[in-house]
Amino acid sequence: MQITPDIEKLIDLAIMEDYSMGDATTDALIPNKITGTATVVADEHGTIAGLDLAVKTFDKIDPELKTKIIISDGSKVSENDQILQISGLLSSILTAERTALNFLRKLSGVATETSKYVSEISHTNSKIVDTRKTTPGFRALEKYAVRMGGGHNHRQNLADGILIKDNHVKTLELEGLNLTGVIQKAKENASHTIKIEVEVESIKQAEEAVLAGADIILLDNMAPEDMKIAVELCVNKAVTEASGGINLSTVRAVAETGVDLISVGAITHSAPNLDLSLDID
Repeated sequence: MQITPDIEKLIDLAIMEDYSMGDATTDALIPNKITGTATVVADEHGTIAGLDLAVKTFDKIDPELKTKIIISDGSKVSENDQILQISGLLSSILTAERTALNFLRKLSGVATETSKYVSEISHTNSKIVDTRKTTPGFRALEKYAVRMGGGHNHRQNLADGILIKDNHVKTLELEGLNLTGVIQKAKENASHTIKIEVEVESIKQAEEAVLAGADIILLDNMAPEDMKIAVELCVNKAVTEASGGINLSTVRAVAETGVDLISVGAITHSAPNLDLSLDID
């Protein structure tokens, strides 16, 4: 992935919180002349993401370190598979180890969790998409990891599309607008280049939103049988998206309703880190 200025700043902050006062253990024990090689290995099955961040972290600690990426982001790994090799001063490698692994473990965890959902619905045409339920400051990274796991990205930020939710509708009810009126107001005030998505909770609301000209219908917390009917109402009229409490045990049934997109907050906000370790060779 491209290390943009904002991501580089995040790497700097991560190094600062771990290394701002030095490395007492390494400074006390490891002579600053011993060279060697270390390898990042997988301790469990998963999907890798974040290698460029790990490499950048080692480079910032010691530009003289040499890194070799053994497998690429998006690759599947099994226990004991080698992922990344680092050569140079062992004192530098040990100092950078935890910060580099923190990035790699976190993003690989997101990619791995995403890949589980993608695999579960691979027999359908539905796509898994993420949400804005991301770790503050890590959105670009976690959304990248979602792509490495085979998923797709929803809005990057609030400017990336209009998403009319129940609270928007309730607020505008104070001005006497119903759902159709809210959608029409959005269409009048928005740029012609932006999509309008509307959250609905019933078949009736879905039909109203389609007739009002919404581009995307978000079917929120609907039972699969109702969702299937709503999807049929939207064919060739609007894109459909399912959302609300969807997990690995329910995602297959949701996908089999024919919905186009399935948004899952859990792939970013609840993905466990992938278990990786660094071994001195």
